[in-house]
Amino acid sequence: MFEKIKQLHQLKKMQDEFKKESVTVENQGTQVTMNGNFEVMDIKLNVALGQHEQQNALKQALNEARETIQKKLAEKMMQSGNMPNIF
Repeated sequence: MFEKIKQLHQLKKMQDEFKKESVTVENQGTQVTMNGNFEVMDIKLNVALGQHEQQNALKQALNEARETIQKKLAEKMMQSGNMPNIF
């Protein structure tokens, strides 16, 4: 039981560290900034684009930001060796 509590504490600590990580991605002048908890922190739109292009650029930027932050966090976990097994 104590081991599970310790592992949960490790996970919480990792989650707090991940929140400090962020990535900014640009697609056709549209920028998205996302943190390690996958929260969108900032969006800058390109007003020169039409509605359809803006929607596509935003969608692509959001997807790329998510993928990039996932890879960044996975690398960080692998480097730290902190991959607790709580299951």
